[in-house]
Amino acid sequence: MIETKNLSLAEIEDLSFRALVAAGTSEENARPLAVATAQTEADGVASHGLAYIPIYCEHVQCGKVDGQAKPVMSTPRPGVIKVDAATGFAHAAIDLGFDSLIPLAREQGIAALAIDNSYNCGVLGCHTYRLAQAGLLGIGFTNAPASIAPSGGSKPVVGTNPFSIAAPGEDGQPALLIDQSASTIAKSEVMKHAREGKAIPVGWALDSDGNPTTDPNVGLKGSMAPSGGYKGVGIALFTEIMAAAMTGATLGIDASPFSGTAGGPPKTGQFFIAIDPGQTAQGAFAARMSDLVGAIHDQDGAHLPGDGRQSKRRKSADHGVDVNVATLERINAILL
Repeated sequence: MIETKNLSLAEIEDLSFRALVAAGTSEENARPLAVATAQTEADGVASHGLAYIPIYCEHVQCGKVDGQAKPVMSTPRPGVIKVDAATGFAHAAIDLGFDSLIPLAREQGIAALAIDNSYNCGVLGCHTYRLAQAGLLGIGFTNAPASIAPSGGSKPVVGTNPFSIAAPGEDGQPALLIDQSASTIAKSEVMKHAREGKAIPVGWALDSDGNPTTDPNVGLKGSMAPSGGYKGVGIALFTEIMAAAMTGATLGIDASPFSGTAGGPPKTGQFFIAIDPGQTAQGAFAARMSDLVGAIHDQDGAHLPGDGRQSKRRKSADHGVDVNVATLERINAILL
């Protein structure tokens, strides 16, 4: 049985922040990543939460990510914001971009944010969530180092490449949040199983010959299984176009891994679109969303994407999160 310790969300944020700073990250870059780590743990996505802090710290120390980076923003066109993450953490670059993206989308009805020279942005839905809280429809894309082979092939060419859509609700929270990768499961989940010495279910990953495997280490050397077969490959390619080609970021096939110390900065990208539904739906958006959500929630046993995270988030705010003690020990070792 895995030993755990209960921590409040404030404690998770503080621990993450202190570890990142101890590893050489500036306070300005550490804070948004620490906030996102706490939110990720609250949502129950442990594979992207505290478990990633030792990896982030290692990458700062080996130079895969510049902990002292200062992202640079420009506005090439009235509705387009561009941020060069300067090989630093994506979270600080996204924060800088959102400071202009949100008011610009409210003013113009729609605006886009393109980020390049970036790094792993963690749970993409954490970022589109913020756009929905601002009353905007948030659409996000991020590419990753190649880990999915094309249909009929065995060599990875695109990453797990998540996309996310968050629709605003009348209570200031998302009415609907979709956040999914192009693979059957996030690669970090396979990595987590490998660290814990656990087998993975059939259908999560493939070996180097394209055959299903239950060994996470074999899967990590092979490829991730695309969700829905060729349709998952299509989603990965779509996201690659948006997050890499549209931003000028590095393609997944050329990006260094998000794990280990090999290679320099991955220089991947993110792309966000923020839309004011009040301008496109002329007052009908809230009613349409209410009808859509209601049609699902009214069915016994049916649930929406994001329902599980929302339930865990409410519980975590009051009761904290049970965290793997082994993970805490790795983080505390950074603070010594």
